[in-house]
Amino acid sequence: MSDKIAVRTTDAPAPAHTFSQGVRKGPFVQVSGQGPVDPATNEYLHPGDVAAQTTRTLMNVRAIVEAAGATFDDVVMLRVYLTDRADFAVMNEAYGEFVTEHTTNGVLPSRTTVFTGLPRAEMLVEIDAVAIVAG
Repeated sequence: MSDKIAVRTTDAPAPAHTFSQGVRKGPFVQVSGQGPVDPATNEYLHPGDVAAQTTRTLMNVRAIVEAAGATFDDVVMLRVYLTDRADFAVMNEAYGEFVTEHTTNGVLPSRTTVFTGLPRAEMLVEIDAVAIVAG
């Protein structure tokens, strides 16, 4: 059985000291929840703009997926956490644009959306992912 390895990239925000950006074990990749953070500055971006936050968050997810040796086509599941049910339609539109643009094989990832509180008040959205690296 292959060892699990921490996935690291400077193209996504540095993780807190309590978790990895992502973990790969064999072909499986789990990306930790990402938010709308600029990887270069660790600043939270786009206050109050759930569409822009969704796009930035997905960019961070994709960077970690790629650092694990996968592509966005290898993503089988995305979980979206929103702070406000009223933001769903706007998030869904931005999400749909990003996912459609970055999926080349026509099979979109599965998704769950949950409405919840998030660790930082400025975060309107957080997204994590599961990918399986093609053999």
